[in-house]
Amino acid sequence: MNQPLIVTVAPNGAYKTKEQHPNVPLTAAELAQAARECLDSGASMIHMHVRKPDGKHLLDAHAYLEATAAVRKAVGQELVVQVTTEAAQVYQPYEQMQVARDVTPEALSVGLREILKPEVLESDIQAFFTWLKDSNVMTQVILYDAADVQAWQRLRASGVIPENKWFLLFVLGRYSAGQTSSPTDLLPFLEINDNAYPWAMCAFGPQENACAIAAASLGGHARVGFENNLFLKNGEQAASNAALVAQVNQGAVALGRPLATAQDIRNLFLN
Repeated sequence: MNQPLIVTVAPNGAYKTKEQHPNVPLTAAELAQAARECLDSGASMIHMHVRKPDGKHLLDAHAYLEATAAVRKAVGQELVVQVTTEAAQVYQPYEQMQVARDVTPEALSVGLREILKPEVLESDIQAFFTWLKDSNVMTQVILYDAADVQAWQRLRASGVIPENKWFLLFVLGRYSAGQTSSPTDLLPFLEINDNAYPWAMCAFGPQENACAIAAASLGGHARVGFENNLFLKNGEQAASNAALVAQVNQGAVALGRPLATAQDIRNLFLN
């Protein structure tokens, strides 16, 4: 339990709008402000989406580099900046992999099921993950259920996924109207996980914080923020992403678990 807790903030996601919450950050400047606030509340990594001018989901190297530069200006190297390849029902696997290559970010999240598709050759998946390793991109692999965990383990065992310092993210629930998650949603993942790599969770709804603290108590890490949840643990709407991060910080104090810094993350995954 002495391993520092990595608190990642996911401040916007692919779908949240200003109509849902006025403080959802959509522009590079807004992401930079959210990054500063969340750093001050205890976050050590930001999971960042970029949007088109109309607010719709975007995968674009220039937009990612612009947003990354804005965040770096606001926080320097005090946050790990993670971008995403999320399809959001818009992009295809080869487009997702290409934007990663075009950006070559410090950190990246990849939904395994989004690229593990019949039209994608396993040799191309192998080439992509080998490139991520060789390029020293800190990669978080998103897994939505036990079947995804089994697919991940199969790809590793067969050599499609090379050995590396991977980071896993267990998603507790799905996008849907009124989606909520529970700490017990962690159990199917933990029952099958082989503990080969560090893991974190993200969750939906007001129990996001309870899920984060459950993960922290079990040796995992936490991702919170407006991407998946707009509510505090008491059911009231959160004023900001920083308020959701602060709740996890409070829980970590109660557990006696220190918070990770960005350098702790780099030492764990990149050095």
